[in-house]
Amino acid sequence: MKLPAPRGPLGASLTDLLVHPPRDTGIVDDVVLTRWRDAAATADPLTDDDLQLTLWTLYALHYRGFEGVDDAWEWDPDVLRLRRVLEDAFEASLRDRVAVPGGTAAAREAVASALFAMTAPGPGPSVARYVSRSADATQAEEFLIHRSLYTLMEADPHTWAIPRLSGVPKAALVEVQADEYGGGRPERMHSALFARTMRGAGLVDEYGYYVDRLPAVTIAALNLMSLFGLHRRWRGAIAGHLAAFEMTSSLPNRLYGDGFRRLGHDEGTTDYFDEHVEADAVHEQIAGRDLAGRLAEEEPELVGDILFGAAACLYLDELVGRHLLDAWSAGTSSLRAA
Repeated sequence: MKLPAPRGPLGASLTDLLVHPPRDTGIVDDVVLTRWRDAAATADPLTDDDLQLTLWTLYALHYRGFEGVDDAWEWDPDVLRLRRVLEDAFEASLRDRVAVPGGTAAAREAVASALFAMTAPGPGPSVARYVSRSADATQAEEFLIHRSLYTLMEADPHTWAIPRLSGVPKAALVEVQADEYGGGRPERMHSALFARTMRGAGLVDEYGYYVDRLPAVTIAALNLMSLFGLHRRWRGAIAGHLAAFEMTSSLPNRLYGDGFRRLGHDEGTTDYFDEHVEADAVHEQIAGRDLAGRLAEEEPELVGDILFGAAACLYLDELVGRHLLDAWSAGTSSLRAA
């Protein structure tokens, strides 16, 4: 994967750093940190292209890295100091905007019930219903491009939580992730199924290929998973995020599959969506009760984090959906210009 084109001073300074080998002596001093803090002090971190793409680039060092970038940058102290600046701005914005329900007991069924209530389908417009009934071929392709940034690496951000859990929650997460990774069959990995969907729609299935076309809000949704997954202190939030993710997957994927069938696509293209209809109906029970619910019982102090993770997931998904529907209803592209 190539480094993305910078969208502002944060990305430009990071690119200038990463194209060189790491040095033995620190190169990020207080002046550089102040400059980054000033650049990160944007009015809306969730939709700031420079901040979100730069944060995604920093997180990508922990996944597949970049062509021409030394792998030693992954844990370089200077890079981590810079990442912390962006994470602080991102987290503060989420704290200001995301409402978390209170009064939930640290009990398996109480937490699961709260999560199911939070994720209950609403009557308003949704991307899934639009794709099912109205999307044209171009809009359906745009939808896949938005989804590709996460789905071509599906499950990886949540997998960071496995060594941070124990007992029932750990076993529950492993059970869900094993299905996501195809149960030992690489051709059935959900990322592989989605790659097949993209090829069926005539799109490139290389991870990160379309990142320069994606708006900040789509990138932010993936950054949220990495923020939670890469920090042990957010183990409750990543559990809640996964629960919300699974609880809002089965019905939408049925509609997505219907939409692509309506547009004339065959089983090879719709297999990804059809697979998730059944799998995620099971996963939502495991993630809600045995992962999030039991984690709350074992570590009661994490109840608030579990619900925050779920609420943040839903909030950013709503922002992404609103961006797509607003663009399509206006007759414009939801992607950045090529």
